[in-house]
Amino acid sequence: MKNEQIKLFLVDDDAVFLKSLEIEFLQHADFAIETYATGELCLANLSHNPDVIILDYHLDGIDKSAINGMETLDKIKIYNQDIPVVMLSSQDKIEVAVNCMHHRAFDYVVKSETAFTRLQKIINTIFRYKKMEKELNWYMERM
Repeated sequence: MKNEQIKLFLVDDDAVFLKSLEIEFLQHADFAIETYATGELCLANLSHNPDVIILDYHLDGIDKSAINGMETLDKIKIYNQDIPVVMLSSQDKIEVAVNCMHHRAFDYVVKSETAFTRLQKIINTIFRYKKMEKELNWYMERM
C-alpha cells in the first residue's frame, strides 16, 4: 500500500467522540476518512471499499431503532468478510469483547484516553498481517 491512503470508516453515534477520533487520525497519519453516525449509513457506503472499519458497539444514541454495532458488523461480514472491523465500546466487559470476536471482529477497544493509541497499533498490525499474507501467497504460487 505504498503511497496509497488507508481508507478508514469511523462509525459512532457520539458526535464529539467521532470528531475527536477523526482529528486524531488526520493529525497522525495519511488516512482517507469517512465518518458515519449510524450503522445503516456505513452499510450504504461499503461500496467505497474501506480498508478498515472502526465501529461503535451500541449505535443507538441518535435513533433508538437504529441497528446496533453487532448487527452492523454481521452485515459488513456478509458484504465482505475480509474487511477488518475493530469494535469500540465504553463497556469494559470481557463478555462484550468475546461476543465481538465471535462475530468476527478483528479486535475490541474500550473507549478511554488510550483508545486512539490502541487503534493505531491495531491498524499497523492489520497491515503487517496483510503484507505477510501477500508475501506468503507469492511464495506459495511459486512452489
